[in-house]
Amino acid sequence: MQFYYGSQMPLRVLDEAEFWKEQEAEHTVVMRELMKDLEKEYVDALKHWEEVLNTTHQHVKRYVESVVRSNNQLSPQLYQQVLELVTFCLQESVAFTKFCRQVKTESKAAANNATARVVIDHIIDESEYFIGIAQTILYEQHN
Repeated sequence: MQFYYGSQMPLRVLDEAEFWKEQEAEHTVVMRELMKDLEKEYVDALKHWEEVLNTTHQHVKRYVESVVRSNNQLSPQLYQQVLELVTFCLQESVAFTKFCRQVKTESKAAANNATARVVIDHIIDESEYFIGIAQTILYEQHN
């Protein structure tokens, strides 16, 4: 996490979301590259996830730019939009980890590749780290 903003919530949480959405998109490539024999349904799904996560990443970057330009003086509407975006990012990460678990447990390519299973567990752990951060920050904002 970058600390150029001190404890300022909007930039803090957006910075985390920007970083982790980029990581998750990259993780789809890692999984495809690690399992060359991965079933087509999972390859196609990972390519779709890559597109979706990259789109979310770009969306988060636009919000970072908006918050920076506002000198962290957010209108109530922009602040609410940031919270909604972070909630969306959190839900997206939950769905992505569920999909990763599905690949690990249902794919024959993963079943036959011990390294892939370890890497998938690591990918899930990293997404769960972001989920925990996002939940904590959102919880702090609602109290």
